[in-house]
Amino acid sequence: GSKFWEVISDEHGIKPDGTYNGESDLQLERINVYYNEAHGGKYVPRAVLVDLEPGTMDSVRSGPYGQLFRPDNYVFGQSGAGNNWARGHYTEGAELVDSVLDVVRKEAEGC
Repeated sequence: GSKFWEVISDEHGIKPDGTYNGESDLQLERINVYYNEAHGGKYVPRAVLVDLEPGTMDSVRSGPYGQLFRPDNYVFGQSGAGNNWARGHYTEGAELVDSVLDVVRKEAEGC
């Protein structure tokens, strides 16, 4: 997911801090498909990042575009599923469902 946002940000002229630094008005056309405009002219991805283990989210957060995302839109568990589908579906993942749906609802309400 983080590589996707790097490419989209580059195409739309969005720097890692969320500010627009493009060269063409075409880059701002339809930018609201991927971003919400926040105060101060910053653009924030319309994204909810979900994983069962915190390590993956830590690597995204510490990456070059990690500060671009809303901190509330990171949802993660405390232990992964260990590549076990049943564990991810019935136990670890099931515990996160309500949190994920709440964050998705809040993000959708902002559209």
